[in-house]
Amino acid sequence: MKLSDGFDARRLRPKGQSNWRFRFGAAFAALLATCGVLLAMAGAASLLGHPPALGELNASPLGSAIILAVGLFLLYLGVWLWRRCRRRARQSQELNMSPHLMKKHD
Repeated sequence: MKLSDGFDARRLRPKGQSNWRFRFGAAFAALLATCGVLLAMAGAASLLGHPPALGELNASPLGSAIILAVGLFLLYLGVWLWRRCRRRARQSQELNMSPHLMKKHD
């Protein structure tokens, strides 16, 4: 296929915004997931009978179960937010072409 002299491939990509807010969101999500893992490990350790990792906060089995549940929730929330930020950051890199110009996939 012959390319004309006036062809500029940069026009196919949309003028994207900066990805700084997605990067900060992904970093915050990673911190949430890390805190969730640490809290879940502390709650599970105290439920299994090891010395309480958080002192008086999880000395009882009910407190340990609550710490474990909060840790698992923070882990889930962090992973969900991280995946969402990554998806949105990569979404702006798609080509801005008409659908009829793309290849047909059967």
